Amino acid sequence: MSVLNGSSILVTGATGSFGKAFLGYALANLDPQRIVVFSRDELKQYEVRQMFGDDPRLRFFIGDIRDKDRLARAMHGVDHVIHAAALKQVDTAEYNPSEFIATNINGSQNVVDAAINAGVQRVVALSTDKASSPINLYGATKLVADKLVIAGNHYAATHPTRLSVVRYGNVMGSRGSVVPFFRKLNAEGKSLPITDKRMTRFWITLDQAVKFVVDSFDVMQGGELFVPRIPSMRILDLVEAVAPDAPTHEMGMRPGEKLHEEMIASDDSRRTLRFPDRYVVQPVVASWGYKTPEGGELVPDGFNYRSDNNDLWLEVDEMRDLIKEP
Repeated sequence: MSVLNGSSILVTGATGSFGKAFLGYALANLDPQRIVVFSRDELKQYEVRQMFGDDPRLRFFIGDIRDKDRLARAMHGVDHVIHAAALKQVDTAEYNPSEFIATNINGSQNVVDAAINAGVQRVVALSTDKASSPINLYGATKLVADKLVIAGNHYAATHPTRLSVVRYGNVMGSRGSVVPFFRKLNAEGKSLPITDKRMTRFWITLDQAVKFVVDSFDVMQGGELFVPRIPSMRILDLVEAVAPDAPTHEMGMRPGEKLHEEMIASDDSRRTLRFPDRYVVQPVVASWGYKTPEGGELVPDGFNYRSDNNDLWLEVDEMRDLIKEP
């Protein structure tokens, strides 16, 4: 049984792709006392209410993580927090850096402060592959956010609150992902744009991401960066799985884009443990009683976890089964 069972949970950014998938999973499997749906878009909150039929366990809070007072009110009586709210578009960040700093960095610090002040037990913040060795502003803001969440354990040491981070790559099938985009273009008879034919990406589904986050609540001590062990795929194999024989054209790398995803940098290898289902990057300094978990194997010095050097790969037929429409 998960520590989330029967508890009061708050999800920031709960009307996004992950949030909606988590709400469905939690209502069906975790018997929550209540789930606070915290987001700033009233239309999306209305759509979520329609989706779940006004389930009385859902409590809807219009609010922005930039507003510390609103977060404090929303977290009253909350046991656990999933911090999923963020600005995420790489190109948008380059044109609007101050807005990304205000939400991804300052907003994350507000979540940490509000959770500690409210006596929340556990917080898991969602990160991104772009926070590892960042080359764009979005990734840089998420790296800072990761460090703020982990550092929150230092000044929460005498409080019950513990905070950890989950990092994974692009979610296949989420809003804005490449699979529905390719399907749409193929249905219109258009050529599919390929950034670079050498490109590789990690593969994780929304359901897998939700389950991984839930499981992380059960094993966390606070201060860990959890990374799932998931397969990689080649972009040309994905095209073949989605739209066999569709015409393609190569458009080149966009600003801030990487050829391969990275979730653990080589400089973090000396702190990284490998488990059957995940990697755990341990905190640099832990003043809150953190202990190295049992059962993990220290990865080799210089190890990095990238989509092109992965030991798990998806073939075309496997991808086709995973993306099959109901």
